[in-house]
Amino acid sequence: MLTRIVTLVGLATVTLAVSLDQLQRRATVSPDATCGGAQGYTCLGSSFGNCCSLHGWCGSTAPYCGSGCQPAFGTCGSNTPPTSTSTSKTTPPTSTPTAGTLAQCLTQKNVPIRLTSSADFPQLAQPYNLRLPYTPAVIVLPTTVQHISDAVTCAAKNNVKVQPRGGGHSYAAFGLGGQNGAMVIDLQSFQEVSVDANNVAKVGGGVRLGNLAQAIFNQRQRALPHGTCPGVGVGGHATHGGFGLSSRAWGLTLDTIVALDVVLANGSSVKATPTAYPDIYYALRGAADSFGIVTSFYLQTQPAPASVVNWSFRIPDMFTSAATSANRFLHIQSFVQNASVVDRNLGLGMYMDGQGFSISGTYFGSLTDFNNKIKPELLRGLPTPTSQTATAMTWIQSLAALADGQPLTQPTTGYNLHDSFFAKSIVVPTSGQFTAATLTSYFDYIIKNGVNSANPWFSIINLYGGPDSQINAKPTDFSAYGDRTALWVIQHYGYTGNTAAPFPQGIIPFINGLSNSITSAQPQTVFPGYINYVDPSLTPAQAHAAYFDDATYAKLLSIKQKVDPGKVFWNPQAVGT
Repeated sequence: MLTRIVTLVGLATVTLAVSLDQLQRRATVSPDATCGGAQGYTCLGSSFGNCCSLHGWCGSTAPYCGSGCQPAFGTCGSNTPPTSTSTSKTTPPTSTPTAGTLAQCLTQKNVPIRLTSSADFPQLAQPYNLRLPYTPAVIVLPTTVQHISDAVTCAAKNNVKVQPRGGGHSYAAFGLGGQNGAMVIDLQSFQEVSVDANNVAKVGGGVRLGNLAQAIFNQRQRALPHGTCPGVGVGGHATHGGFGLSSRAWGLTLDTIVALDVVLANGSSVKATPTAYPDIYYALRGAADSFGIVTSFYLQTQPAPASVVNWSFRIPDMFTSAATSANRFLHIQSFVQNASVVDRNLGLGMYMDGQGFSISGTYFGSLTDFNNKIKPELLRGLPTPTSQTATAMTWIQSLAALADGQPLTQPTTGYNLHDSFFAKSIVVPTSGQFTAATLTSYFDYIIKNGVNSANPWFSIINLYGGPDSQINAKPTDFSAYGDRTALWVIQHYGYTGNTAAPFPQGIIPFINGLSNSITSAQPQTVFPGYINYVDPSLTPAQAHAAYFDDATYAKLLSIKQKVDPGKVFWNPQAVGT
């Protein structure tokens, strides 16, 4: 007889010989995909699969049923339950596929799907970045969490990789899998936005930022820190950072997450919080694309400010002398670190495209304070702006003004805004902020190559750090997102200007050269990258080094091996790739 050692604590410690069948019958069927451990849940008969993996998760594929599988808490070597002498009939778990193909498995479970033969497949499969078209094996259009659970289980059974798609704005088209043949789970039906009595917003995984901002303001006059593009989806934005001009005051969107409803690789749906599934909670905040599909976010909101100052100054003659422009930038860099003037209430970014240079942002304070305190010190020593504005407005008016002509209210289906581009990012740490030599190299490259560039481009340089920044107030181990020492974050972006035209080959080397003009001039500094500006030209190893420090990546890899040993959630730069 196979035996299992059972320790009883309380009255006495004894050793019993118990058959595995007896132990499994006594255990409670797992309600949440965990097995073994302190609770002693069994996978046998669960909806998540009958095998209990080495790390204590129920599943139905080889990583759960093979090496390390725990026979006391389920079956091993197969997801088929052992033969029973009972005359009662065992109903197969709903998540166990019986069909031979992915499409058959999904159809049998009544999961709404689109195949390449579907009339609307081309529109659904169109990437935001038209430079990177991929053809999914199937697009799932779930309307329930069960649909997602069943879809993930079918994909795992058929060795198909899975990626969720919220807003679809991944720079690398990872929402389409980042390669042909993936399962895309499109969350466009998950549009709930509701704010509870504790001012926590429950937000569906398919909600776009403009709709989110408008909804929480309309319901309870609340606000969140997030980006300015209203069509961007909350899913990738929030789980990989989420910067906005209010972030120095309130942190990143990611920092507001208090809980997440997520479907894991074995098809289970759990609610991850700091105390329930803390490892999953950690991993989802910084690397969610590798760990699950977030169906709902729970975000701690802020009171919407009664008044916001939106401001902008256009600075002339920035592309004539590299040395002069470098000195002007050094003044701005000194200004943003002047604690007698700058606090968390100032949001600031710079924009340049070889033709113009502007400094703009928001201020959570009075227009009088801005004009008397912020403006004079910022402009001191700079040439007189060719244009300038500073206007007090409501929170919603401020968001609308920052939306680059797009309405805050965005379509929930049929979104059709696209571009064709290549982008790179640079995170500039406070300890390795720009030197005069680096800035001279940067502006020299722009003057020589960017002023009369054959193709349009721009650079956005956003202030993350500085006095009282709430982005950098979080410790580095707060989440899997680790850029908590940044002063600046730069985005270099080259695009076609005509999405119907072939992508010009000169854009990629120009953008690479723009970034290299900084990094090569300051080799003593380690410059990470910002994962929401994901760079598809990086190898997996380069991407992991750019987006995570060694300790964070090691922790993520350990969690990945526990909850997704079969690498169901995958893209070309996923954890474990």
